[in-house]
Amino acid sequence: MNNAFAFIAKAGIYVLLATIVVSCSNPGTSPSTASSTGDSIQTKVERIVYVNSDTLLEKYEYFKEIRTNLEAKAKKAQVDLQSRSTAFQREVADYQQKAPTMSAADRQSTEERLARKQDELARHNQNASASFAQEEASENEKLYSKITDYLKKHSKSKGYKLVLTYSTSNPTVLYADDSLEITNEVLDALNAEYKKEKK
Repeated sequence: MNNAFAFIAKAGIYVLLATIVVSCSNPGTSPSTASSTGDSIQTKVERIVYVNSDTLLEKYEYFKEIRTNLEAKAKKAQVDLQSRSTAFQREVADYQQKAPTMSAADRQSTEERLARKQDELARHNQNASASFAQEEASENEKLYSKITDYLKKHSKSKGYKLVLTYSTSNPTVLYADDSLEITNEVLDALNAEYKKEKK
């Protein structure tokens, strides 16, 4: 179950980061104009850059903290569910041992009680999964906002028109020249902002 929670958390965040495509305005930049001789015409080149989301997930302190917290909660939920499941299985085994010596009325009563407990266990599991998924979605939303809010400001100051993400696990960008990568500058700034927030 821990693996399922961890997979859901990781997959959700990868999908989230893979969808970050920010289009920003380009203030303060002017298009290149034709040379005075007219020999060559230079056209305005829109700035497109990318962020490696694998590196971002590995080194962004805010995400690392989210991941650690979610993994701890998933583990706690798994231990709780395992404990409840083991206790229920013991009750079933105990009933199966005693059933031959019980009256029909006692057997029926015990079976009904065990059926109710089994339903409660299933509901508890569903509620825990739903609660975890809701918390994960909320954390993903905060992560998305932090990254996109920063990229909007950063793009405006640098004149970027489009910021893409690249990930080896979900390669929506098949090739990008290294000169277009801004991962480290974004990562440094995001970590610096997060460090200030934590004080």
